[in-house]
Amino acid sequence: MTPKDERRYPKLLRVPQVADDAWLSQPEAARQLGIALFRIGALIACGHLAPAKNSAGRAGITITSVQAEKTWRDSATYRAKALRLLKDTIGFF
Repeated sequence: MTPKDERRYPKLLRVPQVADDAWLSQPEAARQLGIALFRIGALIACGHLAPAKNSAGRAGITITSVQAEKTWRDSATYRAKALRLLKDTIGFF
């Protein structure tokens, strides 16, 4: 099993490579957003977070998408959050 900090995206998935200062690991993104690690995958799948790889090819998230998600979570109303959950649930299936 690959250690979490060395995981990579599959080669078939076209993920942009970004500078190391514009990249966060998935566990670090989860900590900054205050959510569980498995939720990061769901946010990527729904298009709310932008996947990226660093110069070493490690899987992660762009810092700008994490900041945008944090801003949205801090300012969104309960109605907006419920609507987003409904859209994501329908779109996921």
